[in-house]
Amino acid sequence: MGVLEEIETNISRAIDSATDNADAAIEVAKKAATGAIHVTDGAVSKAGEIAKKYKLDEAAASAAKSVGQMVEEVSKKYPLAGRAVELGRSAMDVAGEVSSDIMESGFNKSDLERDRFMLRGKLAEQGYDCWRQFFTGHNAATGEEKSFFLCFFAINPALGTDSAILGQSEETQSKGIKPSYLMVKAGVWGEDPKQLNRFFPWKKVSMNEGAPFSISADNCFLSETRSLGRVCLRPEEVKAHPEWMSDAGDLIWDLHIDKKIAFNIGYGAGKAMRDQEALQMLWHAEGMKTAYEGRVVYNGQIYMVRPETSFGYADKNWGSDFTRPWIWLASNDLTSKISGDKLSNSAFAIGGGKPRIGNLEVENGLLGAIWHEGEAYQFNFSHVWTLTKTRYKVKVGKDYIRWRLIQETPLSKMYTDIQCPRKDMVQLSYETPGGQIRHDKFWCGGTGTGSIKLYRKSLKKDWKWELVDEIEAAHVGCEYGD
Repeated sequence: MGVLEEIETNISRAIDSATDNADAAIEVAKKAATGAIHVTDGAVSKAGEIAKKYKLDEAAASAAKSVGQMVEEVSKKYPLAGRAVELGRSAMDVAGEVSSDIMESGFNKSDLERDRFMLRGKLAEQGYDCWRQFFTGHNAATGEEKSFFLCFFAINPALGTDSAILGQSEETQSKGIKPSYLMVKAGVWGEDPKQLNRFFPWKKVSMNEGAPFSISADNCFLSETRSLGRVCLRPEEVKAHPEWMSDAGDLIWDLHIDKKIAFNIGYGAGKAMRDQEALQMLWHAEGMKTAYEGRVVYNGQIYMVRPETSFGYADKNWGSDFTRPWIWLASNDLTSKISGDKLSNSAFAIGGGKPRIGNLEVENGLLGAIWHEGEAYQFNFSHVWTLTKTRYKVKVGKDYIRWRLIQETPLSKMYTDIQCPRKDMVQLSYETPGGQIRHDKFWCGGTGTGSIKLYRKSLKKDWKWELVDEIEAAHVGCEYGD
């Protein structure tokens, strides 16, 4: 078998493997790309230099570029080699992001590319993109505290028509039509919790799809630094339209957004993984701690939102379907039980469940992190080299839902114990891109409380667990869907 025939064989194997096992596809793709590079004798001497690209070396990048130009010429002559180039580059991108994650242990890294609009390619017809905001305000007249949430939820834009296509309507259910719309969801937690949903057809949606993103429809707007809008539904409207999946109410908001601490999970939601669309669901928290400022008018009552007491959070998730179960916890209203001090430069977030990677389902696939007064502790199952272990249990009781988790690496450990009153929570409604309601009950609240115990190991302490801090958490955002 000649060199080019061998390359084409490797490429075919890579293409076949890609649909069955993403990791295997990457490995085969590396071999295919390596074969393409070796077509000429000149490329052989540069193959070792390409490896330096994994260390993000400028000279190596230059060498890789020159070899890449040679490979492009080969791909033009032999079409299947073009697929080898594409897969090989994806493999190099993954390797580069992995090496970056290994060298940089911190997760507090802003990446606005992950916040941009993601519904392209296959996801345009079978995908969702969801930007979420959570914060607390105080009644301007009485001082009463109330927690709020906002969500801009985009689904299947390529299937849009002149009107919003709602997956729960009788017509779409009977004909098997997929939903397509932008939904703006606004709501409150605590006493008398509500969710209010407003739908827009794609022809009425404007957006900047790049980074930094922005999206708007009528008087509803969201960007990295600002959000404003109104969702108003009368009781008779809600009763007549169960497909809206909404309560009745009127919520107006005008907010400035300042994202302080990020939870960047690394290569698991990086460009290479996004391009391959191997993951069913991806997550990025650009604002694990976010300061909100402005005001909300809810059913005629004015609530002032101030940076120091907003206890805000902002993230997004996107993909082709929802993971089931889904667990999410987050707060930056943290106080040390040891010192009694308010932890003003701290925040934690945990999210995930049982994500799918290709045809593989990951058990205990939770991502967790705590930024403790400038020090990073991360529990990330996608960082396999950290040997992260996670155990959790969620109990849905008569009056409370309780989350108990243990996340551990050889160097750090975090015990998280949170509970939230069911009476303060909303049962959220979201459609999948296929038009189903994935979770029988999707509990969501913002008034959770509990504790965190954080440990680490060090040589100074004879490699035994040392208590870093015991933390009281309030204003905890909580979700559980199954």
